[in-house]
Amino acid sequence: MTVSMRVMSAGDGYKYLLKSVAAGDGDRSLSTPLTRYYAEAGAPPGFWMGSGLGRLGHGELGEGAQVSEAQLQLLIGMGHDPITGEPLGRAYQQFASINERVKQRVDALDPELGPVARAQEVAAIEVEEAERGTRRAVAGFDFTFSVPKSVSAIWAVADAGTQALIADAHHAAVAELVAFLEREVAATRVGATGPDGAVAHVDVAGVVAAAFDHYDSRSGDPQLHTHVVISNKVLTVQDGRWRTLAGRPMHSAVVAVSELYNAALADRLTRTLGLGWESRERGRDRNTAWEIERVPDELVAEFSTRSRHIETEKDRLIAEYVTKHGRQPSARTVLKLRAQATLATRPEKQIRSLADLTGEWRQRAGRVLHQDATGWALALTSGGEQRRVLRADDVPLDVVGEVGQAVMVTVGEKRSTWTRWNLHAEASRQLMGWRLASIEDREAITGLVVDAAERASLRLTPSELATSPLEFRRPDGTTRFRPRHSTLFSSEALLAAEDRLLARADATTGPAVPLETVERIARKPDTRGRVLGEDQTAALAAIAVSGRIVDVLVGPAGAGKTTAMSALRRAWEKEHGAGSVVGLAPSAVAAQVLADDLGIATENTAKWWQNHLMHGTTFEEGQLVIIDEASLAGTASLDRITREVEKAGAKALLVGDWGQLQSVDAGGAFGLLVHARSEAPELHDLHRFTHAWEKTTSLQLRHGRPNVIDTLIEHGRITGGEAETMIDAAYTAWQRDLATGRASILVAETHETVTTLNARARADRIIDGAVNPTREVGLHDGTAASEGDLVITRHNDRRLRNGRTWVRNGARWIVTNVREDGSVSIRPAARRFGGGIVLPAEYVTEHLDLGYAITAHRAQGVTTDTSHVVVSPTTTRENLYVSMTRGAEGNYAYVTVDRDDHEHTEPHPGDDPNVTARNVLYGVLQHVGAELSAHETITAEQEHWGSITQLAAEYETIAQAAQHDRWATLLATSGLTTEQVGDVLDSDAYGALSAELRHADANHLNLDTLLPRLIGARSLDDADDIASVIHARLARATARPAGSGRTRKPPRLVAGLIPDAAGPMADEMRRALDDRRELIEQRADAVLYTALTDKELWTGKLGTQPKDEKKHAAWWRAARSIAVYRDRYQVTDSRNPLGPAAESTSQKIDAARARAALNRARSIAGDDPAKNQVRPSAATRSAPRL
Repeated sequence: MTVSMRVMSAGDGYKYLLKSVAAGDGDRSLSTPLTRYYAEAGAPPGFWMGSGLGRLGHGELGEGAQVSEAQLQLLIGMGHDPITGEPLGRAYQQFASINERVKQRVDALDPELGPVARAQEVAAIEVEEAERGTRRAVAGFDFTFSVPKSVSAIWAVADAGTQALIADAHHAAVAELVAFLEREVAATRVGATGPDGAVAHVDVAGVVAAAFDHYDSRSGDPQLHTHVVISNKVLTVQDGRWRTLAGRPMHSAVVAVSELYNAALADRLTRTLGLGWESRERGRDRNTAWEIERVPDELVAEFSTRSRHIETEKDRLIAEYVTKHGRQPSARTVLKLRAQATLATRPEKQIRSLADLTGEWRQRAGRVLHQDATGWALALTSGGEQRRVLRADDVPLDVVGEVGQAVMVTVGEKRSTWTRWNLHAEASRQLMGWRLASIEDREAITGLVVDAAERASLRLTPSELATSPLEFRRPDGTTRFRPRHSTLFSSEALLAAEDRLLARADATTGPAVPLETVERIARKPDTRGRVLGEDQTAALAAIAVSGRIVDVLVGPAGAGKTTAMSALRRAWEKEHGAGSVVGLAPSAVAAQVLADDLGIATENTAKWWQNHLMHGTTFEEGQLVIIDEASLAGTASLDRITREVEKAGAKALLVGDWGQLQSVDAGGAFGLLVHARSEAPELHDLHRFTHAWEKTTSLQLRHGRPNVIDTLIEHGRITGGEAETMIDAAYTAWQRDLATGRASILVAETHETVTTLNARARADRIIDGAVNPTREVGLHDGTAASEGDLVITRHNDRRLRNGRTWVRNGARWIVTNVREDGSVSIRPAARRFGGGIVLPAEYVTEHLDLGYAITAHRAQGVTTDTSHVVVSPTTTRENLYVSMTRGAEGNYAYVTVDRDDHEHTEPHPGDDPNVTARNVLYGVLQHVGAELSAHETITAEQEHWGSITQLAAEYETIAQAAQHDRWATLLATSGLTTEQVGDVLDSDAYGALSAELRHADANHLNLDTLLPRLIGARSLDDADDIASVIHARLARATARPAGSGRTRKPPRLVAGLIPDAAGPMADEMRRALDDRRELIEQRADAVLYTALTDKELWTGKLGTQPKDEKKHAAWWRAARSIAVYRDRYQVTDSRNPLGPAAESTSQKIDAARARAALNRARSIAGDDPAKNQVRPSAATRSAPRL
């Protein structure tokens, strides 16, 4: 991506932006006249952006004004107005430091502890708190806008005028995208707390941003980019208060912003300099890149690698060699010295002047271009043909519709579900070839295409369940209780495919095997002497006799799926004959492994389908079609294949693990089929691991249970540190295992890290003499291969074969010869002799990689002795689970606690300096990358938006707005001055006060007499926040409801838990509240009914349902209150009706109500209330009684 985003922390993080700024004042142009910034080391000062600038101070700051360090400290560091120094809303939240938390816990220790015991407790506390690290408030969002590589290349070597024009185009495109963010993304949140925070998303009056230009990457290559730090402080349009930006929409829109920036910049450069654009492939699994025509890939490559530093280090090593030996090294020795140079630690970025950098860049480019680089750039940017640009009106609506359909189809090929932002990003990609006359035209056409793509999609998110008042609706009519562009979509085709798969999984008309045959086979050991375990026997029997057309077998890593499938094959062939079991897998390598393990004919799914279309290949009646690694198969592929299975009268068995990696295409079907069944056949006993404890930890990793981290640390399986150190540690351990004869794999998350590890491994092998570098061939990722290198082929090509061995995607080989024409000879890595194949030069340059390190996707399905895994903060749970379960003897994680940054030498201020491997792994376990199917998404969306958590937050937020005038009038008549009433209504504490007033009103307290008495009890003249003081007085006064004994009235509560909003209010407010009351009560009834039907354990604590109709109604109301509490606070404890102790004040109040309802239900049921009464825990005992 050309745009990335990271959060920036409060405090002194802002200094990161000033590290490389040149001192002094002067011209901040990114061009080459000898201005002060051009000649001095460093980058220009920052400048202000954003339409929110006018809201600061008295409007002194304007777009483009220079940013001072004092201003940056006030706004980003402290959250204050950079002009007046006044706080902008609430101060950033302050989190206790490690030392403060340690002191607090140590002070609370039992004073009776002896010296030894106390020392042990203190040591344990210090370790725990150090591992927790320190949280920091978010001060801003750092968007980095980087021009495409070909643009940087031209800018780096062009004359001053052209450099200025390119920089201006870049700045204008950045400004256009900041304006786009303000209109389409930026929002803040108000109201009660819902599932994801404050429930209502409201508009803001623009954003305030500080922008900083940088010239180069950490390696000193030209990389023109601008950091735009958007302040987290924004002014709310609704009430004029300063709040913080909603973070989730900012993250969701990054890719769409990146693609739109690319297009906006391309439009400007075409209009300004007449440049043309072309798409270029960037390799597997990456989107096409658009670069400027006639900028050679060789120049882009020169400015995209560490080649300069490697050559410099090589020259130093040669000079050292000459000094030591008194002669020049031989050609072979030079190759070894260059290999040694690649192992040198990447140098720290040096802050240099633009003049110095430009001179070097022109020299480097001249060597690649074989001509004067500045003259080349001038010829490229002048005298070109006039390029046609389009206006929005030039594009017919039918063309818009066609492109919109294509956008939906393209997104649907890769995803099961998507949002408008996914469609927007793809629309920008597909429109990148069009040059438009202005950003307004670009946004208009893109918006129309996205609208068309949405219409072609199938909406999964339910429509609004209740009406919203005008105050909570956007100008386009959508509700503010949902984030903008958060609706999830899928396609009718995908949903229909899932329907068909579910129907086939339910159908029991498929072939089967008698139970007697299964049991007979299960009792006999196989050819390797293996006997099935109980779980394998049970799973085998369930599959063989079910008659399901589509069946599943779930097996965690190392659970013996192969052994179970082998027994199933024998049983099936006993009943249906030899050759009645065939296999498929998503990859050719996995298919070959399946063939080798089971001794059956196999094929990869894509090739089988191609054979079916071209040659009519199909299945036979009674066949069992085993589809291995089924989680990696796309939904459409599984639908097509199982359709043919059904037509042939055969049976399909999908084998896999929902916890492992999923398809790169639209997937989720395997998980859908597993979860749709109450008891899918599953293997539980793990056989792979040498250590018994590792069996348990593998399952904990699969389920994302945090206690697995402690176990791995205790057994020495976790190492943490900076990225380069961890890459080095993983590599060293892997090399050590190989040297001792162990089979070992080296796994990394990103292709970049894999490439780094591969280059290092190759360099070491060259130095050791295992690889002959005399002749080498370049590979697509910038590395090279020579005789002796281990390589992986990345593309199936059956034309390249030797007997039964052919070139498969993912297969490993040893290079035996590099030919002059660029072709290479290879043999299978597992064989010492024979099986040789010649790869043509074209295949080598496009589809061959070094094979020393692999990604988790390549590791899935591999079994080895040890696995060494580089883990980063962006790793998903599935990646970690797969990578850390490959080794039978040991699996080791090397956790990077920082994020590698190729642009800057300083750590990003969003990176926590106190972060530990434990912190990172905890985040990884929460980071689920698996995609839900469309069906599961529908259920999840209904659950989310129809939950009492969401509905109650909406109810309370609307109630506050509906009763605003009532409480304002009450405050005005209760002894406050007009100014004091205004202060109360403007206070951040007003929301809590409003809720407390509603609570008191629902408890039948006479507020007309109570509030004046409370306000008059003591003067408020010295109060810092009058609203907070009144709230505290009111909370104490309303701890008990009005009345007692027979005169006590039951409180007015929605579903027995939520205080009712009464009194005069606008009709639309009343309708909105009534709608939500009805939905809450319906949901409460449904939750309780489901729990009782499913006989959830906690319902046993409610007592027996009375048979008397009147008593049953009362019992149901009480029980429903508990169901409401559980649903609202997401209680998952299956035994305790109220779950863990409440944390927030509002939850403690609700817990008290729910506890009273539980005791009431037991009493009505006839249980002895004195014996069984539920008492509050210590954590909740101080909650108000009702």
